[in-house]
Amino acid sequence: MEKTTPLYAWHESHGGKIVPFAGYLLPVQYERGVIAEHEAVRNRAGLFDVSHMGEFVVSGEDALGNLQRILTSDFSKMPVGRARYTLMCNDNGGVIDDLVVCKMDNEGRHLLVVNAANREKDAAWIRSRLEGSAQFEDISDSIAQIALQGPLSERILARLAAPASIPSAYYTLIENGAVGGISCIVSRTGYTGEKGFELYCAPGDAVALWEKLLDAGENDGLIPCGLGSRDTLRLEAAMPLYGHEMTEDITPFEAALSFAVKMNKPDFIGKQRLAGKETPARIRVGVRVIGRGIARGGEDVFADGVVIGKTTSGSFAPHLKEGVAMALVQREYAAPGQKVEIDVRGRKVEAVVAKLPFYKR
Repeated sequence: MEKTTPLYAWHESHGGKIVPFAGYLLPVQYERGVIAEHEAVRNRAGLFDVSHMGEFVVSGEDALGNLQRILTSDFSKMPVGRARYTLMCNDNGGVIDDLVVCKMDNEGRHLLVVNAANREKDAAWIRSRLEGSAQFEDISDSIAQIALQGPLSERILARLAAPASIPSAYYTLIENGAVGGISCIVSRTGYTGEKGFELYCAPGDAVALWEKLLDAGENDGLIPCGLGSRDTLRLEAAMPLYGHEMTEDITPFEAALSFAVKMNKPDFIGKQRLAGKETPARIRVGVRVIGRGIARGGEDVFADGVVIGKTTSGSFAPHLKEGVAMALVQREYAAPGQKVEIDVRGRKVEAVVAKLPFYKR
């Protein structure tokens, strides 16, 4: 049985089209539709309920050492109030999940934000590999998360929050923030390719915070948005999605996420299997569709009449007004400008390999 977020009743009563996703019932869109929501975020601002995401706390004297060993990034010199995108690999170097790690204090307390569908798997993996005095706690059910995204997001947030509650740099956060008088963690992060913020509050405060934000942004065109536009926005910005661009059978190097893997660290889970594979035989690329048709995930990609890979995600890109996709293809066909074809429902559609991201503000 699917779970609901603290905002479920609000979505239902305000025209949200509810669908099951990652074990939750969430709005895929509202009455304006996916394209209107997508363009609102690109040009003004949009509000997303992302309370389904998982949140863990790893703390204690040995917390840092454990994170260094379990995750691929280097956190040894990360200051308090910073966040970092990272990966968690299995023993074979495949990706268990991608996540964000936030350093909360100098006593070893770190907040980990993980994908909803992987919450239980991630928790079990981390728990089973913690060593020493590190403690692990899954606090997901005591946190609601709201994402305010778009070029006008900071202006809207500033109507409700003092400057001390608004992080000034990308991938930083304020732990003891207040927005509209509601206590919350405020991070300058997001999944849309736009300026934006993610607000973490108590579940009982979620509806009040959501409505305060909508009221504050009404004159700037802020609207509620669903999963549909969240997906098209991240696709235009070439942000990978777990289960598509990365899986336990896809390495970080194949997913073109080498920036999040620090091979110069003494060790991390999966490092031995990744060593020497920094230049993999297949690699994630962008593809722009030239012919008629919309590419989706899981479709064969052809070059010179032979299959060279598969699409991992694909859609019509509302802001760019064209079909785009990401794909895992053989490296020799990965250069931008390479002509390819995609099998769209049994019909080969002309396309071309493109530089990522498709969209960048």
